[in-house]
Amino acid sequence: MGIRVIDLQKTIDFTPSCFDMKIVGRGKLGEIKGEWVELASDENGFTLELNYYKKNSPYHAEYAVGEALDHLTFKVDNLDEALKKAETAGYPAVDEHKQGNFRWAFVEDPNGIWIQFY
Repeated sequence: MGIRVIDLQKTIDFTPSCFDMKIVGRGKLGEIKGEWVELASDENGFTLELNYYKKNSPYHAEYAVGEALDHLTFKVDNLDEALKKAETAGYPAVDEHKQGNFRWAFVEDPNGIWIQFY
């Protein structure tokens, strides 16, 4: 899965600290004035690609939160622990829900994308 970000470094700082992911690849795309970073989870092999394009790139577009993306969802072993990690990194829960025994919460990443933990 790849997502477009508006601040690559803030997103790099946010993602591994909240999701226990590691950078496994990184590169620049000179001709299109872009950069990419690939993050991977050790546990399940999930990869997330962060894409950044400079304003003078042909692929740059004004960033609109939620445009074609509502939120990303991650199943975690311990919701309270995941929320504590996110809050420690500067990203407190913005919305929490419980329905019966099922509980979930959202944090907002540096790009304004809502990340759901359950």
